[in-house]
Amino acid sequence: MLAGYCSLLTVYFGGMTTPFAALAAIPNACQALPTVVTGGQPSAADFERFAAAGGEIVLDTRDPREPRPLDEPATLQRLGLQYAVVPIGAGLLTDETLERIREVLRTAGSRNVLFHCASGNRVGAGLLPYLVLDQGMDEEEAVAQALRVGLRSPDLLEWARDYVHRSQ
Repeated sequence: MLAGYCSLLTVYFGGMTTPFAALAAIPNACQALPTVVTGGQPSAADFERFAAAGGEIVLDTRDPREPRPLDEPATLQRLGLQYAVVPIGAGLLTDETLERIREVLRTAGSRNVLFHCASGNRVGAGLLPYLVLDQGMDEEEAVAQALRVGLRSPDLLEWARDYVHRSQ
């Protein structure tokens, strides 16, 4: 299956910056799938580069009440980017949360997605079920990919794996 391509290298295709290259400076930037870039909190300039490079959707797993360096909804609206918020946090570690994340990623189709939280930790947990259940990735490889994109919490890993086991 797909291997993770996490790096701070700038990637160019045909002279144009790719969505991953546009976001290579964000914490834990990773090309998780051909159309999915993951990482921590981007800046307004990162979002501008993502939009200019063909980015279309931002999936944010931060709680809207968390402190942020910018007004993300207003910034994304100005840039014409679709914004989806599916918070992962205390009291939100439910099947519904993971189902909503999977739905956003499934309906994105071939459109370029930035999937982020503050560091990549929550992104890794949210991505794991999608990799196994929707992309057909082996669970061991999906766990390794989740770790590459920033998953560090054993509790979040257990939550995601439990959901996968119950959903197969």
